Amino acid sequence: MNNVPFRCGLDIAKQIFAVHAVNSNEKPVFQKLIPRRKVLSFFAQLPPCIIGIEACGGSHYWARELRKLGHEIKLISARFVIPYRRKAKNDLNDAEAICEAISRPSMNYVSIKSEEQQTILMAHRIRFQSIATRTALTNQIHGHLLEFGIVVSKGRKKMRRDLHEVLEREGIPALLCELIHDLLAAVDREEERIEALDRTIEQWVKRNEIASKLLQLDGVGSLTASAIVATAGDAKVFKNSRQFAAWLGLVPRQHSSGGKSRLGKITKAGDRYLRTLLIHGSRTVLLMSKNGRGKHSDWVESLRERRPDNVVAVAYAAKQARMAWAIMMGKEAEAV
Repeated sequence: MNNVPFRCGLDIAKQIFAVHAVNSNEKPVFQKLIPRRKVLSFFAQLPPCIIGIEACGGSHYWARELRKLGHEIKLISARFVIPYRRKAKNDLNDAEAICEAISRPSMNYVSIKSEEQQTILMAHRIRFQSIATRTALTNQIHGHLLEFGIVVSKGRKKMRRDLHEVLEREGIPALLCELIHDLLAAVDREEERIEALDRTIEQWVKRNEIASKLLQLDGVGSLTASAIVATAGDAKVFKNSRQFAAWLGLVPRQHSSGGKSRLGKITKAGDRYLRTLLIHGSRTVLLMSKNGRGKHSDWVESLRERRPDNVVAVAYAAKQARMAWAIMMGKEAEAV
């Protein structure tokens, strides 16, 4: 870090960006507010330097663009910046805090995502939202029919079967039938979108070499494999497999003191969506292991004798995360 003339903290926004820079002697060099349209031209005039940016909306785009100009970019979580802000919160003080935070040698950084990774993550987010919308529409149908004393079965297939019988009854208002049909049509649209996104994600996994290799893991399908590759970014950011599992919040929370180790529930830090996919995949592994199937059935069953199934599922999810990191690093999964 001493080999570069500047170290900058860049606080990004929609229109006005704040930048704070110090030299190798930690003396302030400049502090400016820059319009969005002039950010790239401003940094293009500077010699290669280290630029810190909070990991937030648009940060990966700016990291990629500034890296093209020859600068070294460090994305940092916003929660790590807060302790370094000494003054009242404003853009310039935030930029100064970012500049100070990235000077710490033990600081952890966020991997810069490529456009391809961000695009496939967008497909995941849209799919997740479509599932939520489909569930909301289904619940809406149940709620409206209950106002007319009509109770239908849970589950989309059973609900459709019951609705076919209900809507053919005599005495059902014509407008009610029309409105229910509209809601069902909306459910169909969401299901079609989910199926289309599933196909898109599967095709992406087939084209991506690393994601395809992750499919060899038990309990990992196209959704989980693509989410791991896209969310993790560059696996080299993590020192080892355990750090990757910790980044996903799959390691126990510590409250140790006086030389006595106290471990609690998992931290639940990091990406909740990816952690959920890994745990759901682990549950399928537990089902497989009952019949002696799966690469780690002996490990799962031995742990099952001592711990509840939910604990075993989380433990295997952490094991999956560590094996996934090994594969992304070009190592053997069984080596971790």
